[in-house]
Amino acid sequence: METQGMAAQWLDGLRPGTVRELFEYLPNMLYFAKDADLRIMAGNRAFVQRCGFENEADLIGKTDQEIFPVELAEKYSQDDRLVLETAMPLKEIVEMFPNEMGDPEWFVTDKIPLFTRKGKVAGLCGLVRSYKGAHEDLQPYITLQPVMEYLKENYAEKVSVHEIAKIAGMSVRQLERCFRQTFKTTPRSYIMKLRILRACEWLSGGNKPITEIALDTGFYDHSSFSKKFSQVMGMSPRDYRKRFRNPD
Repeated sequence: METQGMAAQWLDGLRPGTVRELFEYLPNMLYFAKDADLRIMAGNRAFVQRCGFENEADLIGKTDQEIFPVELAEKYSQDDRLVLETAMPLKEIVEMFPNEMGDPEWFVTDKIPLFTRKGKVAGLCGLVRSYKGAHEDLQPYITLQPVMEYLKENYAEKVSVHEIAKIAGMSVRQLERCFRQTFKTTPRSYIMKLRILRACEWLSGGNKPITEIALDTGFYDHSSFSKKFSQVMGMSPRDYRKRFRNPD
């Protein structure tokens, strides 16, 4: 209860709307909030523009029936009322929603109820994302999944980029480009991070000798391991281990 009170006090001290600003920076994401009468009370810039308005203030107080075609508006309202009546979220709703050109397109929507401080349902909020866009965003991860599984199992071995490119069914150039676009790093750097991460687990959770950790994570010797570990973590393996044994 003490930690809950601390969190509540911290949240009460925030400037109103601060947390909601996050939704302005989520790519391909529409955010909205409605009151218990299903009037729109908030929307991020993308949602406001998709509804045909320039400013959020012009959208406040309007209902779906005033904005969208009747067949779409009625479907949205049905789902909204279900959320309000059950006080339960609705997730992964696949439905039609206007795209940038105003034409209906498939989107995925999540809706969750909002509550007053006394626990009464006060409305709901939702996130809308393009079904096609969501699939396109995930596709690079899906494509590289066999590679990621292979690296997780073989990070300590000498893995060649040619080998993992073959697993991905790509040329080396295609793999490196896809890997960098998806994970913002190269395959070799990713493998090194896996090795360091595993070393961190052993250093913080056991008494395994550092030289043994170095060899088991694919390093040539204690010296090469210590040098790379220090570059990545900002401290030596020995100091890292001491940090967890003497947290104060």
